[in-house]
Amino acid sequence: MIELDEQQQAARNWFEGLRDRICAEFEAIEREAGSDASFDYIPWDRADPDGSPGGGGVRGVMKGRVFEKVGVNVSTVGGSFAPDFAGSVHGAGEDPRFVATGISLVAHMVNPHAPAVHMNTRFLCTTRRWFGGGADLNPPIPHDEDTAEFHASLRAACMAHDPTYYERFAKWADEYFFIPHRNVHRGVGGIFFDHLERDWAADFHFAREVGEVFLDVFPRIVRRRMATPWSEADRARQLEWRGRYAEFNLVYDRGTLFGLKTGGNIDAILMSLPPLATWS
Repeated sequence: MIELDEQQQAARNWFEGLRDRICAEFEAIEREAGSDASFDYIPWDRADPDGSPGGGGVRGVMKGRVFEKVGVNVSTVGGSFAPDFAGSVHGAGEDPRFVATGISLVAHMVNPHAPAVHMNTRFLCTTRRWFGGGADLNPPIPHDEDTAEFHASLRAACMAHDPTYYERFAKWADEYFFIPHRNVHRGVGGIFFDHLERDWAADFHFAREVGEVFLDVFPRIVRRRMATPWSEADRARQLEWRGRYAEFNLVYDRGTLFGLKTGGNIDAILMSLPPLATWS
């Protein structure tokens, strides 16, 4: 185990509690579809390069009738960044020591009309302390109603904290969740934020609000779409779109790189990859 201060422990407790509530809601959706699918939880430990305890996490995965594959991970890790990576991390250039705690979620759905989704929030401590994260909707077959509701929920969460947040963070998401070699966006957007370090209590409140809004809006969208009739052409479109999603996560995603560079659990890091995908 690694030692945590009061702020780090509070953040960890929140992320783990949010995980429990999200997983319970997703399992409830499976029950509504007549499935008994549940999450399998696999704990993992991390050692720092010098052999000292480096924390760890729990990988949660469910495969069911509605969720073809959904992963909900929580982790709390610490130690020292490798010298070649430390300079690229906010506040770690002069001192490579860090503590990071957070939740990361990716859901790939059975029904092509039900959107895939990503959400994560994290608290990272170096010589600086900040929150980061975001959420974005990734429908193979977009529905304007779903897109509008998802963005409206995120906008409301942002506006309750700072009137500039939504426009800034939505623009950041559009820029971040973009696949340059395909010249396409990964989905229909959402919000993305990083290095939020204005006031710890206010920033923590905002990170919690992002999690609460996600837990409210995404299950509602899933219930709306999970029984929509679909065709083999819809499935082919979904699998091709998943290939684009995999390309982004393997080539451009910062979270993937962070996990690999800090010696995280490989299966947890790559849980974002879809169970099936195609390339033409």
